[in-house]
Amino acid sequence: MIIDRVCEGFSGVLDRDSDVMTSPVHLLSFYGCPSPSDASLSAGSPNYDSDQSWSNAESPQNSLNARRPSRYQGVRVKNTVKELIMLKRHHDIQAHQYPIENECPAIMQALQRAKMEAENLCVSPVKRLRAEDSEILSPCGHIENMFCGTEMLEDIGDVLSKERLSIESVTVRGYRDLCADAESPVYTGCHPLPSVENTHPSSVPPLASGLGLTAAPPVSFFQWQIQHEEEKLAALSHVELTTRDGDGDTFLHIAVAQGRRALAYVLARKMSAVGMLDMKEHNNQSAFQVSVAADQHLIAQDLLLLGAEVNTMDCWGRSPLHVCAEKGHTSTLQAIQKSMQTAGRQVNVEMVNYDGLTPLHVAVLSHNAVVQELFCHGTPPSAQSLALLQKRKQLGECVATLLLMGASLEAKDRKSGRTALHMAAEEANVELLRLFLDQSNCYSVINVKAFNGNTALHVASALQGRQAQVDAVRLLLRRGADPSVKNLENEQPAQLVPEGPLGDQVRRILKGKGAHSRC
Repeated sequence: MIIDRVCEGFSGVLDRDSDVMTSPVHLLSFYGCPSPSDASLSAGSPNYDSDQSWSNAESPQNSLNARRPSRYQGVRVKNTVKELIMLKRHHDIQAHQYPIENECPAIMQALQRAKMEAENLCVSPVKRLRAEDSEILSPCGHIENMFCGTEMLEDIGDVLSKERLSIESVTVRGYRDLCADAESPVYTGCHPLPSVENTHPSSVPPLASGLGLTAAPPVSFFQWQIQHEEEKLAALSHVELTTRDGDGDTFLHIAVAQGRRALAYVLARKMSAVGMLDMKEHNNQSAFQVSVAADQHLIAQDLLLLGAEVNTMDCWGRSPLHVCAEKGHTSTLQAIQKSMQTAGRQVNVEMVNYDGLTPLHVAVLSHNAVVQELFCHGTPPSAQSLALLQKRKQLGECVATLLLMGASLEAKDRKSGRTALHMAAEEANVELLRLFLDQSNCYSVINVKAFNGNTALHVASALQGRQAQVDAVRLLLRRGADPSVKNLENEQPAQLVPEGPLGDQVRRILKGKGAHSRC
């Protein structure tokens, strides 16, 4: 701040180190320069205009100031008020965050002395190391370890002995406080603590073991649910466990149909212990078959681990594989495949239903139905078309999974003798045809005849109104289909092609391939 007027006792000459400085008019005189009002300035000097600007006022006050020998003076402030407040606040924050400095100043002095010695060694020109040894000067190098490991510990030991303190008297943050900070949203540590699910008793930090803390064993949410369900069903007797309702459903069937995995697991484990896990209801379906029909793949996986029977049939003659292939339950089918690989379960992938179809046949027919329905809907996409596309994708994955499980392409249905390749050719299903013809044994089934003597090329050539017919015929010919093979009616594939522009194109492809093969 600037004092407007000072008593005449301060009118003397001030030295440069005093706390009083002149007003802005006499700043030049304070730094050893002549004042603007000095008589040495002449009218022709460069500062003449500025002199006039300071002395143009014609008021009586100005004349009075001109007669008085005193001049304006002020107080020089070293730090502003804002800087003083911020400095005070910084000291308060440090004192609050690090109370150990106030409690044990001797220890802090020992630590600071060791740090200063390490820094002096690193920057000393006499003991400066070479450039290739620069990594030794790192904070984690040998120098800091040497000082921190010997001299600093000795100094701290001397301080503790002089002050008669013990290490337990020093205030430290406990392991529980660290865990609380790690779980809080304001925790910004670089190395967060491991989560509860990944914590193992052997991975407890040394700080926790030193404080006598033990980590709880990892428990998943599913295991926690199982524990609660076991407590609720502890008093359930074997008679109540196998009791059926009017539809023949047990408690396990109802829990599986409702999707209650933990309850179903507890009930299934109890029923497996008494050998009643495969009890069936009025549709001759076990709990595992209910989980397959409801597409509860996690429950199906649990039941398989507990020993549920896979090769079983319901009242319609369907096995669990048939149900998955018909409805496109890819996740459940993959759970069965995983059980085959891990537990070594024997699954009959060639089991036939009452129509004489294997699961692969059922999957191909279901895929053909979706392809035909998409063809009827036309080009403009709709919500139903999107749902059909999703179902076609799931059924295609089921077909691929069945092939991985060992389903045979040479298997024929019991009624007509068709293979899966015949069924895919009936709808000009290029997607499945390409999948089947990419198998290693495709050459052994490409010319297999059905009961009527037709091969897959006969079936594809006789189609009507299928835009993919040309692609299907061309694909079969490229993979080794013989256009000269005759069926029981003594007809070749070219003789079964219908009339029309599309039929003429198919006929030219067949005749060209046939002439090339005869040559």
